[in-house]
Amino acid sequence: MNTIPGGIGVKGENNTMSPSSMILGNDRRMLLLEFLQNNNGKAELREIVDFIAENEGQNNRKHRKSVYVSLLQTHLPKMERAGIIKFDHNWVTLLRVPEDVDVYMEVVSKHDISWSTFYSGISVLFALLGLWLNNVPLVIISGIYFTLSIIQHFKTYKVIKRSGD
Repeated sequence: MNTIPGGIGVKGENNTMSPSSMILGNDRRMLLLEFLQNNNGKAELREIVDFIAENEGQNNRKHRKSVYVSLLQTHLPKMERAGIIKFDHNWVTLLRVPEDVDVYMEVVSKHDISWSTFYSGISVLFALLGLWLNNVPLVIISGIYFTLSIIQHFKTYKVIKRSGD
């Protein structure tokens, strides 16, 4: 077992994983980080479990229990060993956000729109322009661009930046 930066052990030869890669490699860890950032860096485990279960589309008791167990047995210890969070008596505290994680999380002001929403709107305008000008290639390219921006919208984790922070 090799030890990688942040004190996390990984099985295998020559495997290295930065703390930011470790977080980005799992949706539940990304959702945990997003929830903590939106709640001033501290939250109760039960609230985090409800948030993750809801974002995964299943908020029934069985799924919440699955989320709870995976957080308790896998994700929280891994992030605590990396020095990202502190877990104490069902409270999770965000200690630091690893470098480069924010690059992959879209920061949006409270009353602003995301880039993917902006690009979706632009692609609709170009599609309408293409229809008006009878320009089929423009309509097709706008449709492809619109589809890609919608996919990106659902894959991007948005972090709402509070004004005054």
